Amino acid sequence: MRIYFTFEPRPDLREPLLAEFPQVEFIFEKSLSNEELQQADVLVTYGEDLTEESIQYATKLKWIFVASAGIEKMPAQAIIERGILVSNVRGIHKTPMAESMLAHILAIKRALPWMYEQQKKSEWSKKAQQTELRDSTALILGPGAIGSEVGRLLQAFGVTTIGCNRSGKEAAYMNTMISFAQLKEALPQADIVISVLPKTTETTHLLEEEHFAAMKNNAIFMNFGRGNLVDEKVLIQAIETKQIGHAVLDVFEEEPLTSDNPLWTLPNVIVSPHVSSHSSRYVERSLEIFKPSLTKWLKGDTDLENVMDLSRGY
Repeated sequence: MRIYFTFEPRPDLREPLLAEFPQVEFIFEKSLSNEELQQADVLVTYGEDLTEESIQYATKLKWIFVASAGIEKMPAQAIIERGILVSNVRGIHKTPMAESMLAHILAIKRALPWMYEQQKKSEWSKKAQQTELRDSTALILGPGAIGSEVGRLLQAFGVTTIGCNRSGKEAAYMNTMISFAQLKEALPQADIVISVLPKTTETTHLLEEEHFAAMKNNAIFMNFGRGNLVDEKVLIQAIETKQIGHAVLDVFEEEPLTSDNPLWTLPNVIVSPHVSSHSSRYVERSLEIFKPSLTKWLKGDTDLENVMDLSRGY
């Protein structure tokens, strides 16, 4: 069996993989090669390098392991037509992303950005507008692995959590649950609104003008899912008209954000360039998911962890 990685794990991660699976021929490269793709039985990729054209070269390919949670940049239809199984690392991001979200929330609540600006100006001032996180309410759109982890951390700080998904079905570390249909009615309760929703047809522009109008004017809005959640013009208007207090954005409709985009300079906006999931342990955690799945695959078992339904987008 030939397994083709389109990235190179560090030697301390690669060597144990080779030792654990001596019967497998591993190919490690820093980019996608159609020549190697022609010979691969299994592909391990971040997903962004695959195209409809390259899939045509993958005549032997039976399984794609995506070392990423999102698949929106992959040629889904071409993969479906070929009957290739796809699995990913869903859940791998929960620790770094939840820590990133909590860091931003605490920084805003305790006025850290203001303090940093005062330090730059060498100004001693005690006029910081600091508030407490305790006794706040957070509404979390998409309480899956990531949303539930941030819910767990927020509950430890004495925050009430409201989870919101398509069905309203119960999720971990949520005090209450609502469906998308109940979202507008629940927004006035929230001090913090966090989205970690995937990109699907249903989530595209899920938040509209009426939703921002329903939020508290001092609410913190955070988008750490996908940029399709809200039309950028609607978001900018909500910030400019002070319908919300702060926006922390890790994802955008168009990435990278252009240098002339007003989000860079609007007050009370934090631009995080899609880095909240980054961690020095990323590949390590990816391989922790890949290895048990590979063990199953070698035995002919296709019931792998995190098998994806490409037709639904997750």
